[in-house]
Amino acid sequence: MQRDIIQKRYETMLPYLNEKQSRLLVATEAILLGRGGISLVSIATGVSRPTITIGCKELSNFPDIDVSNGEQKRVRQPGGGRKKTILRDPELLMDLEGLIDPVTRGDPESALRWTCKSVRKLSDELNQMGHKTSHHLVSELLHAAGYSLQANRKTHEGDSHVDRNEQFEYIHRKIQEFQVSNQPVISVDTKKKELIGNYRNNGKELRPMGEPEEVNVYDFIDKKLGKVAPYGIYDIQQNSGWVNVGTDHDTASFAVESIRRWWHDMGHDLYSEAKRLFITADGGGSNGYRVRLWKVELQKLANEIGLDISVSHLPAGTSKWNKIEHRLFSFISKNWRGKPLISHEVVVNLIAATTTKKGLTVKCQLDTNTYPKGIKVTDEELQQVSIERDSFHGEWNYIIRSNV
Repeated sequence: MQRDIIQKRYETMLPYLNEKQSRLLVATEAILLGRGGISLVSIATGVSRPTITIGCKELSNFPDIDVSNGEQKRVRQPGGGRKKTILRDPELLMDLEGLIDPVTRGDPESALRWTCKSVRKLSDELNQMGHKTSHHLVSELLHAAGYSLQANRKTHEGDSHVDRNEQFEYIHRKIQEFQVSNQPVISVDTKKKELIGNYRNNGKELRPMGEPEEVNVYDFIDKKLGKVAPYGIYDIQQNSGWVNVGTDHDTASFAVESIRRWWHDMGHDLYSEAKRLFITADGGGSNGYRVRLWKVELQKLANEIGLDISVSHLPAGTSKWNKIEHRLFSFISKNWRGKPLISHEVVVNLIAATTTKKGLTVKCQLDTNTYPKGIKVTDEELQQVSIERDSFHGEWNYIIRSNV
């Protein structure tokens, strides 16, 4: 009977009390009951024994009064209250990003991304790793990081390979393997070719009102200036980029030459003890997995720099998820939006000036060498390549061994 009275009195007053007032109320009930009062009040109200004990101690001391207005300075003791999970477990966010990294998707030109894994599945995997979290917290962390919930419709990518997701996970594991041993990992691709001259460039920039940049009406190619093909190398560990701006054809020879220049200008100094190099590339283009010249040129590079070169290609229809697309190329596009690319010098300077809040740095160089198209690689030449294909999709995943 007494317990029911305490419970009803507590539930009636609770909506009108703050945290400390409710604590003092249950402490008062316990003191009035005498011996065993703390246990009885705890059972009746659901308030923990330690909380009631703290309230009893507070009642035995004078309250902390602010003389200026006669009010209590604070309800909770300094440092009181449950700490946020992300503060108690600083590795939680890092492990969450590690789980979603191989399956993130989205438009590389947009900050919004989405993940294939549900928040409940991510929460279960985090708990198996030793974290204490819920799907509600995972959802909040993903939202704060710019992710949305799982999409409920497919994007138009064309035919999807049955092992597409497995290939993404394979690449993710390889990247982790190389990073643990401090071996270089780069993502490579050719950015969209750009016309050089006073042509309209997509995007807007701030200018005096009524004074837009005046450009040519028609985008007829300037035969003297032509086009440029920016080939990029993105160092995943260093968050740095190297762009080789070619003025000739985008061929496999040009692609490998770009990687060569990156290694001699940046890579060698950063990874002086390296024994291997890992390259992630699209499945097509100048660095496609079917291109014989790509493998022949990589063999030359491997022999020259003395590194075994591992290569993994992204499945068809997934090129926009190559890391270089959303970590380098998208920011270059934003940096030169609305600016006519009137000369090679302007292109190089705008690319080199690209930065991000996360510390991206970019180096850029103009490449005026010629790279003729239509070079044929014979079966005999291809047989000279020391290639070791992986058991999982050897056409996508292989190693070019150095013969040095």
